[in-house]
Amino acid sequence: MQDWLLRIILVLPLWAFAGFPIADNYPKNPNIDAINYTFRIELSDTTDEIKCEETIEIRYLADGVKTLRLDLVNVSATLGNKGMVVDKVISGGETLAYTHENDALIIELPSPSVSNQRSSYTVTYKGVPASGLKIAKNKYGDRTFFSDNWPDKGRNWLATIDHPYDKATCEFVVTAPSHYQVVSNGSRMEESDLSDGRRLTHWKESVPIATWLYVLGVAPFAVQFVDEFDGKSIETWVYHQDRDAGFYDFAIPTKKVLEFYSDQVGPYSYEKLANIQSNSVSGGMEAASAILYSEKSVVGDRNERWRNVVIHEIAHQWFGNAVTEYDWDDVWLSEGFATYFTLLFIEHAYGHDAFVKGLASSKKTVDAFYGKNPDYRIVHDNLTDMDQVTSIQTYQKGSWILHMLRGVVGTDTFWKGIRSYYGKYKDSNATTADFQREMEEVSGLDLNDFFQQWLYRPGTLKYKGIWEYDSKNKVVKISLDQVQADGSFFKMPLEVGIYGAQDQAPLIRTVQVNEKLNTYRIPVNFEPERLVLDPNFWVLMEADFSKK
Repeated sequence: MQDWLLRIILVLPLWAFAGFPIADNYPKNPNIDAINYTFRIELSDTTDEIKCEETIEIRYLADGVKTLRLDLVNVSATLGNKGMVVDKVISGGETLAYTHENDALIIELPSPSVSNQRSSYTVTYKGVPASGLKIAKNKYGDRTFFSDNWPDKGRNWLATIDHPYDKATCEFVVTAPSHYQVVSNGSRMEESDLSDGRRLTHWKESVPIATWLYVLGVAPFAVQFVDEFDGKSIETWVYHQDRDAGFYDFAIPTKKVLEFYSDQVGPYSYEKLANIQSNSVSGGMEAASAILYSEKSVVGDRNERWRNVVIHEIAHQWFGNAVTEYDWDDVWLSEGFATYFTLLFIEHAYGHDAFVKGLASSKKTVDAFYGKNPDYRIVHDNLTDMDQVTSIQTYQKGSWILHMLRGVVGTDTFWKGIRSYYGKYKDSNATTADFQREMEEVSGLDLNDFFQQWLYRPGTLKYKGIWEYDSKNKVVKISLDQVQADGSFFKMPLEVGIYGAQDQAPLIRTVQVNEKLNTYRIPVNFEPERLVLDPNFWVLMEADFSKK
């Protein structure tokens, strides 16, 4: 998912908002809540077939539920005879009837549910994953097993409600040949060598997370316990051949990033933070507490590109992981946020110039994408094609939207709103409407126009204007028009920088640009040499602006 980064430097109701149905087409069931999944998986060197005995704990939130639907990809000829075959389903010692068709496992309940009923089901299945779990040799020729669940590929090997709206805790109990080490979400509960040359490893994630964030890595690793943060382990897991380079690369800036987001946003949710080299992703994948990076990420020079990927993936532990979008249509709440918060850490750690450099690079990407995709909206409208769940615009324009929002409400209020939003929805789900409401409450502003024009509608902002100085009345006269080719217009505050002599401090004034055609008169007690729109780089725009 975070492959886009390599191109830059760096249970709730369904919502309807301003005419757009903000709900993707996944068949949600608000009467069913998955509490925990325990996956008992057997891996082998003699076959790519996995065997899984999975126990699912469910809470029913209403009376009368008759079936439980789980996502699990069928074995099929179109997948090269890969996929999963279900052997049996048991609950309370009773074998249950089920169907497994069209990648959905439908379990017939023994009796209709009662509200607040909790039930447990054990599903036994096996097969060769067509996707989701990559079983292949790494760059050194070693056989490895690495998950790749984004965005909905987990169903290729795990029977789950495979959608971010239903978060659950998870456990992986993995039996594999003893020459492998196993890493997964959460805390390691057990690691035992068995008498048959195999090793059993049990990991438990005690915080509810979305299924795409479930992770498994099985390889001959070198493992370093780098440090602790808030009593939680910071770890590096790399191929044993890359021990020295990997330990060097991942040693920083992980702890400083964790400290920054914890201080500025809110507490870190998970039991550890592991940076893991893998061959299942080509960028980074922000699995909760256990981040996967491309096997090419380990180079031993702590270069800026991979440093920024690390920052981005750690930012996801707050946004996307702890606070998770309720629908894929709101995926910018994950990707736009992680991208902007990467820049905020860069500003904190490496200076304002580095921050502005990142914004400028991002703007170039946004403009290029818009030129080819003028109708693209950040919040989707009933997304049906999961290949389109994100674009580079989700990351870069999403990031810029947060930056502009900060400019509108002010930096202190922005951080107050972020902390309020995170605190309310931590370890749960949120929508764009939820985020808007939090920012409106802390700012006291009506932000509907802002959210509508930047998130729910396509378009870009273009200004054309002239200015002149009236020396008699000591005012600057400005004519400023919005000249978007699609006829749209935006309502945005805009700073105007008025510059005099070189040693004179500029005068910064804010005007409200609400109409297609706008005029302003700004009192100035000196003769300006030049005027600059948006001198502090707060607005995503293009401008043709000159002296009359």
